[in-house]
Amino acid sequence: MYIRRAADRGDASFGWLKSKHTFSFGHYFDPAHMGFGPLRVINEDRVTPGAGFDTHGHRDMEIISYVIDGALEHKDSLGTGSIIVPGEVQRMTAGTGIRHSEYNHSEEEPVHFLQIWIMPAEQGLTPSYEQKAFAPEELDGRLRLVGSADGRDGSVLIHQDVNLYAAKLDGSEPLELPIAAGRIAWVQVVRGGLSLNGEKLATGDGAALKDVDSLRFTDGDRAEILVFDMVA
Repeated sequence: MYIRRAADRGDASFGWLKSKHTFSFGHYFDPAHMGFGPLRVINEDRVTPGAGFDTHGHRDMEIISYVIDGALEHKDSLGTGSIIVPGEVQRMTAGTGIRHSEYNHSEEEPVHFLQIWIMPAEQGLTPSYEQKAFAPEELDGRLRLVGSADGRDGSVLIHQDVNLYAAKLDGSEPLELPIAAGRIAWVQVVRGGLSLNGEKLATGDGAALKDVDSLRFTDGDRAEILVFDMVA
């Protein structure tokens, strides 16, 4: 296990935006942290009221937005217009090319969210968009599949061999996820704290794991996590 501590992440601040970069992104370049398997970007973004990312383009990337607090407004060149709030997962396939904007939907409160990029299994896909909501009780004390390569169990479809889980853990009751031989895993702590295979993790920490047969989560302290079970 390699732990990427929250305080060691890259930092970007533009007044309206404060961002922490788990991996190299934009003006932050760190050759030791270019991604993990197909996982390329985890940015923790805070956007001030009414501000946001103007229309810009992407290609050949699976982009996932996970709102922690507030509301994120999305518009794209497919004609999609939506508001993303906590409990929802948005997946956008950039494919052959897509343009979109992301704004804080509120004029009064900041929005706090994770933007995640996953490299697709193949390039040149048809651009598409998907957004699904998951009730709080679906995450409480269990690992809820929220993204997968086949869209099973009501998860969003990710065009890569990735199983993405979300969970909330508070208390001593353990959670365990088997990891098949040859696969790797990344755990991102959205908030709170817990132990992963005996190692303490806190808000903003990430952990890369390979050559393990399971992930065991214990000692949850108002913890919310995302877990990526991925092809190596």
